[in-house]
Amino acid sequence: MKSNQGIATMKQQEQVSPIARTGIWLFIGILLIASTLRAPITVLGPIVGDIRDDTGISNTLAGMLTTLPLLAFALVSPLAPRMARRIGTNRSLLIGLAVLTAGIALRSIPSVPALFAGTALLGMAIAVSNVLLPSLIKRDSPAKVGLMTGLYSVVMNMWAAVASGVSIPVAQGLGLGWRGTLAIWAVLSLIALAVWLPQVRRDRGLAVSQAAGAPAGKLWSSSLAWQVTLFMGLQSFLFYVNIAWIPEILVSRGMSHASAGWMLSIMQFVSLPSTFIMPVLAGRSSNQRGLVVTIAALFLIGYAGLLWGGNTLALLWIIMIGIAGGAGFSLAVMFFALRAHHASQAAELSGMAQSVGYLLAAVGPTVFGFMHDATHAWTVPLIMLIVIAFLLLAAGFGAGRNAYVDAPTVKFKHAFSKDTCKH
Repeated sequence: MKSNQGIATMKQQEQVSPIARTGIWLFIGILLIASTLRAPITVLGPIVGDIRDDTGISNTLAGMLTTLPLLAFALVSPLAPRMARRIGTNRSLLIGLAVLTAGIALRSIPSVPALFAGTALLGMAIAVSNVLLPSLIKRDSPAKVGLMTGLYSVVMNMWAAVASGVSIPVAQGLGLGWRGTLAIWAVLSLIALAVWLPQVRRDRGLAVSQAAGAPAGKLWSSSLAWQVTLFMGLQSFLFYVNIAWIPEILVSRGMSHASAGWMLSIMQFVSLPSTFIMPVLAGRSSNQRGLVVTIAALFLIGYAGLLWGGNTLALLWIIMIGIAGGAGFSLAVMFFALRAHHASQAAELSGMAQSVGYLLAAVGPTVFGFMHDATHAWTVPLIMLIVIAFLLLAAGFGAGRNAYVDAPTVKFKHAFSKDTCKH
């Protein structure tokens, strides 16, 4: 009798353990992919002067090294859901990681055209993961969307901050130069690629066929989808303006360059707790309007403090802006899952929101700089940020209501291959 019970227990373990192991590796894989989504971009900031001096490119072209990935996000984001429907989400993410690694390697070779081509290539690759990770989480972890969104957002932003912080020490302290500093991030993407490879065997790609008479672009006519899109875009606009200009504002008011740089680092690190907590709170709320009001209020107080408060309480204003920025980003990503009925719809919404959102982000620093050049002061540009925070509140108040976006009527069929694992 005991022998039979032992055999039954062993059979149960054989059936359960592969699924458990798959879940753990899926979790690790998601976090590793998240770690590659910003670091290859934020690593550029501190060493862009070295790149400019070594290659002889102009300041305008040097600025394009940061703008190119954002433009690639805008271009490729709407295409990522189509790619996932055709070949599967897991396969699409795997291809994205492979292209990302190739792009990092390409921009590290001694050639100015390769520098820009590789930067554009890695931007396109990151766009695929940006769009598909939220839908993957909704598909494979529907009961833990808030927790998983918070974790992957924290990992992404943490590695972004680390990449900025280690650029100069790696380039100068380790003697790798700017090319070596760019190249080392291929190691992280290769690790993510290796861990993600087994997930392709269990890809549950969705075979989607449009129902008769259902227009493919219906999501773009949904008011709720546009509110989510504007919330995503406006918080991205603020983030990239903060990264580009807050240190310059502080320096112009008497703060040292070193201290202003530390303020930027502090802004990114204080965003990490709110980046994690916000999706968890959002997932437990019937609607997210109160969370939107909190985020907008923190932005407004922070920018008003920078406008009228000077440098005396600069640290306080920076902390408020950092907390709001982290919470705003992760709530925007959470909206992709909360406002969608299913994973495919979440991918479509993510693609739409990130396409428009990163287009706004790309023009943000330029518009802010233009206003400063036109007025020779920071008052009008900072007032613009206050206006953007009010617009964020309006868009978020609509996006935060308990509803679903309109989408084409679709027929879904899980496409399982013979070696696909059901779970």
